[in-house]
Amino acid sequence: MSHQFTPIDLQHFITTHNITARLHHNLGDTPTVPAAAAVLGVQPEQIIKTLLFTIARTGQPSQAIVVISHGEKRVDRGKLAERYGVAKGRISMAAAEVVLELIGYPAGGVPPFGHRTKLPILVDQAVLGVEERWGGPIFGGGGDHRTMMELSVEELLRVTQPEILAVS
Repeated sequence: MSHQFTPIDLQHFITTHNITARLHHNLGDTPTVPAAAAVLGVQPEQIIKTLLFTIARTGQPSQAIVVISHGEKRVDRGKLAERYGVAKGRISMAAAEVVLELIGYPAGGVPPFGHRTKLPILVDQAVLGVEERWGGPIFGGGGDHRTMMELSVEELLRVTQPEILAVS
């Protein structure tokens, strides 16, 4: 099994790549978006989640994609299927072991960047207007279940260079 990344690895990535972001450590148990928002004193819409999906194609290896979306919104697998030209049943959430293997971070603490494997990244179009609506930053996984990362939408887009797609 590969080395599991931690918030220390994420901080190193942030520093090395001159990323404007801040980690909030030891937040306690924040298993849900509302719980994380309450601890941080922000709106639930300001919480983003980084998910790993796999696309199964007949006769080909599975393709993995990273999707960054609002914490409380569901990612529509049908929209991903349409984007990648496959049936909805061919799109699935990656298992926790696959997340750890490809991303390097445990499910539940996955940051939007600094991953072990370079993969295509999609950002849900709905994330783009969060700062205007709430007048503040966004918060995503910080490398484990007790750490969150604070950054701007602009910085998220600069660092990830994603495809923008309405997926929620």
